[in-house]
Amino acid sequence: MITLRPDAIHTDQLAVLPLQVEHADEMATVLSDPDLHIFTGGAPETPQALRARYQRWAAGSPVPSESWCNWAIQLRDAACLTGTLQATVTADDRGATAEIAWVVGTPWQRRGIATEGARGLVAWLRQHPVHTVIAHIHPDHKASAAVATAAGLAPTDRWHDGEIRWELVIS
Repeated sequence: MITLRPDAIHTDQLAVLPLQVEHADEMATVLSDPDLHIFTGGAPETPQALRARYQRWAAGSPVPSESWCNWAIQLRDAACLTGTLQATVTADDRGATAEIAWVVGTPWQRRGIATEGARGLVAWLRQHPVHTVIAHIHPDHKASAAVATAAGLAPTDRWHDGEIRWELVIS
């Protein structure tokens, strides 16, 4: 069985830090734009709701074969949080599959932060027994498709809840 815990990931402009409950107040502001939920649904959460969510995530998955890895994206030069990354890693008979996702707050978009973070995450996953990385992306979400492409994923002909499955097979 594979159990992963998120480590810090360092890239050129980012410090990708394991997500902590203490990040909730700042992340509530980062994620406060309702437009961030156009493709994913839902609405911005309060600091209290994020604290509760982050506590659940920190406790880990109730499924023994699944690891929840969550990070806060910090822009090093500004020392501020700008978004999140996550990987749900599920053990299987060949190692593990990781489903990844990212979100960057509106003020920090179009600066390459999501791309750099996703590339760093895929590099981190390559250091573990992960054989496949997947993401599910709404067909109209061109920015997320560009991030997935830059991170090495390609669209498949498979769909899940109205989203296209993107995939990277690690050899």
